[in-house]
Amino acid sequence: MTATLIWILVALAVTGLYLSWTAGRLDRLHSRIDAARAALDAQLVRRASVAQELATSGVLDPAASIVLYEAAHAARQADEEQREVAESELSQALRAVFGEAEQMEAVREAPGGEAAAHELTEAVRRVPMARRFHNDAVRAARALRRHRKVRWFRLAGHAPFPLAFEMDDEPPAALLDRPTA
Repeated sequence: MTATLIWILVALAVTGLYLSWTAGRLDRLHSRIDAARAALDAQLVRRASVAQELATSGVLDPAASIVLYEAAHAARQADEEQREVAESELSQALRAVFGEAEQMEAVREAPGGEAAAHELTEAVRRVPMARRFHNDAVRAARALRRHRKVRWFRLAGHAPFPLAFEMDDEPPAALLDRPTA
């Protein structure tokens, strides 16, 4: 009788440890999602800020300045539900304005243009990486949350189901042609 009770207690302890480890892993994944989302937000704000600065610098032609400024302003002011759409529209505006290398060369030739072009190139290149890190963390958390043990024992607690950030983040061709220093 006591041997059976000991085995039951050992089995319960091992199960408890395993569930605790799984809950900790899920908590770490949610923390990783939060950190990746903060990094993504920072990169999106940086990209919109650089685009806005460039649009108001007077280097671009008036039509391109208006298109770029409005898209960047909308991306910075968008609420959470509209953020993906606004950021996609900013990507499209960047591709429209910097679709040809001539526009980028005009920016580089202006006083302080080389630094502005470099900053824009870096901001545009970092957004897809930050989005990829965020979406990878979301994918891992979703995979773990789909397991039966997580659902049955409610190991996710009250954490919201993680959502990927889907947007058009293809950079303009003119920004990719020249390697950065």
